[in-house]
Amino acid sequence: MSASLSPLLPKVRQRTHWSERIAHLTLLLVLLLLLAFLAAPLLTILLQSVQDTSEKYVGLANFIAYAQTPALLDSLWNSLWVSGLVTLITLPLAFLFAYALTRSRMRFKPLFRTITLVPLLAPSLLSAISLIYWFGNQGVLKSWLTAVGIDQIYGATGIVLAEVFSVFPHALMILITALSLADARLYEAADALGTSARRKFFTITLPGAKYGLISAGLVTFTLVITDFGIPKVIGGNFNVLATDVFKLVIGQQDFQRGAVVALLLLTPAFLTFGVDHFIQRKQTAMLSARAVPYKPKKAPVFDALMTAYCTGSSLLILAVLGMAVFASFATFWPYDLSPSWRHYVMGLVDAEVGVGFINSLKVAAGTAFFGTALVFVAAYMLEKTKGLDSVRGVVRLLAMLPMAVPGLVLGLGYIFFFNKPGNPLNWMYQSLALMTLATIVHFYTTGHLTAVTALKSLDGEFESVSASLKVPFYTTFWRVTLPICTPALIDIARYFFVNAMTTISAMVFLYSPETKVASIAILNLDEAGETGAAAAMAVLIAIVCATATLLFMLLGWFVNRRTQAWRA
Repeated sequence: MSASLSPLLPKVRQRTHWSERIAHLTLLLVLLLLLAFLAAPLLTILLQSVQDTSEKYVGLANFIAYAQTPALLDSLWNSLWVSGLVTLITLPLAFLFAYALTRSRMRFKPLFRTITLVPLLAPSLLSAISLIYWFGNQGVLKSWLTAVGIDQIYGATGIVLAEVFSVFPHALMILITALSLADARLYEAADALGTSARRKFFTITLPGAKYGLISAGLVTFTLVITDFGIPKVIGGNFNVLATDVFKLVIGQQDFQRGAVVALLLLTPAFLTFGVDHFIQRKQTAMLSARAVPYKPKKAPVFDALMTAYCTGSSLLILAVLGMAVFASFATFWPYDLSPSWRHYVMGLVDAEVGVGFINSLKVAAGTAFFGTALVFVAAYMLEKTKGLDSVRGVVRLLAMLPMAVPGLVLGLGYIFFFNKPGNPLNWMYQSLALMTLATIVHFYTTGHLTAVTALKSLDGEFESVSASLKVPFYTTFWRVTLPICTPALIDIARYFFVNAMTTISAMVFLYSPETKVASIAILNLDEAGETGAAAAMAVLIAIVCATATLLFMLLGWFVNRRTQAWRA
């Protein structure tokens, strides 16, 4: 028997050897991609900040020059206090909305939840454009601003209002998750002791959600301080760090000070990432194996109040979106409000934004397909294969790094790195391929965490059994892991597609006249004074994203029927 099997042994060893080598080569390829398209651009920013125009090392001279420029320091202060104010406004609003969804028995919860997700489907600057039509110099409610002592919407006031609208869904998602993890036994014990509702809120609810509140606050602050679109559209003469980077690099060609400002933008993001990582380590499990899911009790007065609040908040969100849609059809604001396709024709044909839409769809489709493939394969290599431990540590670090890197900083790093004539990758500069890669890297971490979560839910016995049967890892990946994880893959692809259609920050440094995307074209239309056409194009992006979301949901339903029957 052993003699009959002996001729097969060399083949088995060779097969196992080559499958491991393929896994290691794939992991090394992922590492090279992350080094080339993430680490190298960021390192170039750091080098640029300590060099002069002749690329000589000058130490902290550029930082000292920045500190001696009052206008730039004003921008730093403006960014900090505006971001702090938006965070202070958004957190209570989002917490109350999340509390209504999770702790009341009000009706129409799915409807309210859906309305709050709509802003995620549109570029952030849509809210700024809409506020201009509501409160601008020719706005419908301009008199309201005057009544409360505010001269105009342009500046800090407009930025704060637009940012609250833009970041509200992000904070809400985190807080809903935090409040959903509640053990009903704690509330039953409190009721048995005669504890008042107010005391239960401050001793059970708030402590249980404190880590979610901290995370939501950090995310909100980071999103606001690194946002470029809203300050560019409605900021007026109110300068912030994000607009300073653009002016220094594109307007003044001052790459050294632009690099300094980029590092300043990177600092709060890194601090936020560090603090969030620290509190996640401190967080304890809210649900034990014996926990009882919390089910809110019927309270007519409380439910009515929560319904009123959610209705009012949803109406405000719809008012912002609705004004953008209405203005996009208005023939000539504010003198001729009759509906027409004038702004859509102007944007798509006269301003050639139609070409930008095609480019956006190419970038979004490429990001969804190649980004999902890269993220999932990399996560699989990290979680389900062995060997090259030192490489794995570096890949894990680089996979988490994009979470702490604003898109504006990443785009600036791409200018410094890929625009150098001596770089062998210089041919990619201002191409759709590079813009696609930049978008994948920008949103890499969320996709990576989603893939890792899906893979960790699979028992390692799949790989153990495959190894014992001498089945190569790629066969197990293709026949077992991939079909089981298809719901996560669809979620990742949808996330990549929508963000690629709506992102502005990284793209603003990477496009050329031939590779201009729709979100950048909106900025150019607004700068040219064609606000109606800009609103029309923003609405079209929202429609495209909504349609894509529905198609991904349909694809998910179809794929689940084919690959997830085992769950039943």
